[in-house]
Amino acid sequence: MTHVLWHIHIVSQRACQGPYSIYVAVILYIQVMRSNHGDKYTVKELNPMEWKFDGVPQVLVPIANGTEEMEATIIIDILRRAKAHVIVASVEEKLEILASRKVKLEADVLLDEAAKLSYDLIVLPGGLGGAQSSAKSEKLLNMLKKQRESNKPYAAICASPALVLEPHGLLEGKKATAFPAVCDKLSVKSEIENRVVIDGNLITSRGPGTTMEFSLAIVEKLFGREKALEIAKGILFIQL
Repeated sequence: MTHVLWHIHIVSQRACQGPYSIYVAVILYIQVMRSNHGDKYTVKELNPMEWKFDGVPQVLVPIANGTEEMEATIIIDILRRAKAHVIVASVEEKLEILASRKVKLEADVLLDEAAKLSYDLIVLPGGLGGAQSSAKSEKLLNMLKKQRESNKPYAAICASPALVLEPHGLLEGKKATAFPAVCDKLSVKSEIENRVVIDGNLITSRGPGTTMEFSLAIVEKLFGREKALEIAKGILFIQL
């Protein structure tokens, strides 16, 4: 694997106007050194496999009340920049959901409608409330189980690996990471310190601050490293 140094320097800025003013004050310096797995920040790939699909990859991103909005929006944005066909589906009974920080998000369709189709990839954002709702959705769980049985890719971040995948056998035989506060629920903890873990057809990650790496890792698996680097440079996530 090519070794890449990713630098991030995000300074305070006002992100929106209106009833809520969101301030971002983050200074990050992140090193992603593939495949030096002893480094502090890593994307670790186990059991490498090619993700195969015909034409434009069809991606499902389920959201629910309590979904972590940073994770959901970054995942959707990055995958759409890569030209994946992303369908955002509400696990709730209406399209609009109230995310974990009270930001309103509107899905494209309800999960009942989305379930009529098959997907090349299903990606679960985290957020405690969102993960809990997803874990209660029999329809979504059945879709995830079918995805796994078909050896198709699926992905989860933050609370979702521990609260959605683990209890329903969707991490069996896999290594994963998750949000630190819920990592104790994972059966296998050997890879929890990695920011992104790829194990065959599964990708997991830790939380809001690792969502960009998570999303770009998905892009790399779907479209190749050059596309991932193109997007990363285009949004100034890296400068090479």
